[in-house]
Amino acid sequence: MKYPHIFTPLDLGFTTLKNRVIMGSMHTGLEEDMFGLNRMATFYRERAKGDVALIVTGGISPNDSGRVSALAAKLDSELMANLHKPVTKAVHDEGGKICMQILHTGRYGYHGNIVAPSEIQAPITPFKPKAMTEEVIEQTITDYVNCAKLAKSAGYDGVEIMGSEGYLINQFLAPRTNKRTDNWGGSVENRMRFAKDIVERTRKEVGEEFIIIFRLSLIDLVEEGSIWEDVITTAKALEKAGVTIFNSGIGWHEARIPTIGSMVPSGTFTSFTEKIKKEINIPIITTNRINHPQQIEDILKGNSADMVSMARPFLADPNIVAKSKQDKAEEINTCIACNQACLDHIFETKTASCVVNPMAANETKYKIEAAQNIKSIAVVGSGPAGLSAALTLAERGHNVSLYEKNKKLGGQFNLAGAVPGKEVYLETIRYYETMLRKHNVTVLKNSEFNTSEAKSKNFDEIIISTGVTPRKIDFEIKNEDKVLYYNNVLTKQKEVGEKVVIIGSGGIAVDTALFLLKKEDETVDDFKQNWGIDKDVSNPGGLKQPNRTKKEREITILHRSSGKLGKNLGKTTAWIHRAELKHLNVKVISGVKYKEINNEGIIFIKNDTEQKIDADHIVVCAGQSPNTTLSEKLIENNFKVHIIGGSKKSKELNAKVAILDGFELGLKL
Repeated sequence: MKYPHIFTPLDLGFTTLKNRVIMGSMHTGLEEDMFGLNRMATFYRERAKGDVALIVTGGISPNDSGRVSALAAKLDSELMANLHKPVTKAVHDEGGKICMQILHTGRYGYHGNIVAPSEIQAPITPFKPKAMTEEVIEQTITDYVNCAKLAKSAGYDGVEIMGSEGYLINQFLAPRTNKRTDNWGGSVENRMRFAKDIVERTRKEVGEEFIIIFRLSLIDLVEEGSIWEDVITTAKALEKAGVTIFNSGIGWHEARIPTIGSMVPSGTFTSFTEKIKKEINIPIITTNRINHPQQIEDILKGNSADMVSMARPFLADPNIVAKSKQDKAEEINTCIACNQACLDHIFETKTASCVVNPMAANETKYKIEAAQNIKSIAVVGSGPAGLSAALTLAERGHNVSLYEKNKKLGGQFNLAGAVPGKEVYLETIRYYETMLRKHNVTVLKNSEFNTSEAKSKNFDEIIISTGVTPRKIDFEIKNEDKVLYYNNVLTKQKEVGEKVVIIGSGGIAVDTALFLLKKEDETVDDFKQNWGIDKDVSNPGGLKQPNRTKKEREITILHRSSGKLGKNLGKTTAWIHRAELKHLNVKVISGVKYKEINNEGIIFIKNDTEQKIDADHIVVCAGQSPNTTLSEKLIENNFKVHIIGGSKKSKELNAKVAILDGFELGLKL
């Protein structure tokens, strides 16, 4: 499939980009590397090699108060600028361009020195900001300009000024956080003055050829957010002040509407980019939940934006653009928007990586090198761990046979892909199937592996990745017909009644509830309606009253623990799932003791009181156990066996753990 619009050069007047796809800003944790930022240089070099036209770094603060945390990255001296030079050189050596994002967090900072337009604490940090005096405002503008000048001296081709997502500039723009009565608050002209002065003074200092991207919040998705007319007024003023390109910002971090999770339909927010594109005369970038060249092609062909930004997809695959150019889109390792190893890692103060590509941001740690001793290797089980191991081994030159007892590859990923909003998980299976063919892996579906097969083929190594089995109920069941297990529900092997009780508190319980309640094939308009996004932007912040549709089922979730439902889910997605269940009227009862399942439903004890819920079915999502039957037999017969993924450890198992497990073993053998 050819994608002509992606590769049409876009002449910006200041620079010519060889295509219209950019790698958008995403903090990786490499920004804090004080040893010459060498890991960051290698990371961006790989993306530039992959033919991405323009890269935007993670956020770098212009001063101490703007840092994300007390020790987070900033650029305020020539010494720091020199440390960035390996990064820009690495990108330029590969023919790419790179801009540094200047990010002042304002009231979002996670330290005691934060400032904001007004003394209003954000709901996502325990720290209360100090209201900025006029002197502090003027000094902060100077710091922005100085940061941009230092970025230029470090070799950056431009800067992106972060004016969205609820950070400092956005806090000045929105009535929600700007309650000032001086020349920096009140009217839109006053509220946008901070942004306009930053751009004007920066342009004056850096010259006309330096790229200034301004990330403008198109819809804040919070109460008292900017009205659409003010967004347009601000955009026109910033264009005049010297912005080269606008980037689209969508939603604040405190907004209770998902904007980048897998449940967000592809290209949901491009309509807002298209709307403002008609009001301005400089290029505008669209972003959020775009992860495939066909989507990019459709957006650009439809003139909905001038350029397309992707961040996480370049973690999943640094060669998206190159593969698209070479008509190899089927080889793209697609981002599944799970956030488990990227954003969740950042919130845990770890370096970001990628579930489907453990090499991301670990390019100096891992190397896929040709094996010195070519072996014949069997991989048994084609879940995420098995697929990862098989491909890594084959890439290194081993002769690999992959055994799968079912008719489809993918294991637990097939169950995840059945959940509305997680269909993109099936793209990972598609990628592995493509790459296994490319690297000549012998794939044997509908094939049971046993000791006889192991003996007859005389494999040098056997890798067991047979996954998990659902954990059984450990209390009395008087009516077996009432009991279903999550795997049979998600594969639609069993019909489920209208009144359902789900047992469990983890991600599988959440997924099963959503599977039973959510409409399949949710459209962009459905999503906007369900979450209360005003597609006409007639309300402040782009908010309106949600109007959620659901399947007619009555669902109760029971779990033994006293904590929150899905407490081990990722920080950046758990709140979304809990909000969805609340919208769908799912009742959650924690801290229960199960007594029995009978003809009517389930009996349990809560606060020393026996209670009963009538139900057509009880769906068990109470954890998993390693599937060890085969590995035990092989070990008994003295075969050389390696156990990975859920077969080794089922507790807290997820795709991140499984794929990394298979990948690391593949590098060792």
